Amino acid sequence: MEVAINSNIYRQAQTRATEQGLSLPTVIENFLVHFIGKSKVQQEVVPDVVLSLLGAGASAADDSQNEREAYYQYLEEKYK
Repeated sequence: MEVAINSNIYRQAQTRATEQGLSLPTVIENFLVHFIGKSKVQQEVVPDVVLSLLGAGASAADDSQNEREAYYQYLEEKYK
């Protein structure tokens, strides 16, 4: 697919993208994603490995809290 763009606008956009450390295709893609109303996050596929890790930190925090309480109870019983 080809899209016709005014050459003057293209050069200005290319210069601006380069100044911002971006490629013009990335700028155009980001604009189109925003234009159609989808976020970049929705568009990207999240690997299964990452999905399997979601929520892992929350349960670990709960477990560590339970372990800490059990340890304190042990110490209280030991040094009564």
